[in-house]
Amino acid sequence: MEGKRVSDSKAEQVQILLAGTLNGSGRLYGGQLMAWIDIVAAVVARRHSGRNVTTAFVDSLRFEEPARLNDTVVLKGHLTYVGRTSMEVCVQSFVEDLSGERRLINKAYLIMVALDENDLPVEVPPLIVETEEERAEFEAGAKRRALRHSRKSENY
Repeated sequence: MEGKRVSDSKAEQVQILLAGTLNGSGRLYGGQLMAWIDIVAAVVARRHSGRNVTTAFVDSLRFEEPARLNDTVVLKGHLTYVGRTSMEVCVQSFVEDLSGERRLINKAYLIMVALDENDLPVEVPPLIVETEEERAEFEAGAKRRALRHSRKSENY
């Protein structure tokens, strides 16, 4: 199976926050942001695998700052690690001001699994890393994967 580059599957989503996406404190609902993150991660994983995917695990979800009414929220997703059937996707969420400057409000790592026609896990293309940053992210993803598997075996 031929590999694919990180740049082949990147995805970006942009939202302007309206009243319906805010909680009683005037901040973006965390659940709404989580839904958008899941969609971006799915797009990245579908682009890489050429398959339908499912979210298997949210490895990390860290809220750094709030987003408020009329903020522009930009979500950027890219692959960090690929296993046999699973893909680790990093989604970073930013608030973008009117000058175009961005500040990080959330960073999440999700594990997506590619599915065949019977909704069973299916092999995905390997990830081609081209830069030192991509290589470092791949190595960190491998460590997170090993940690997830060690925790999984401890719980059974």
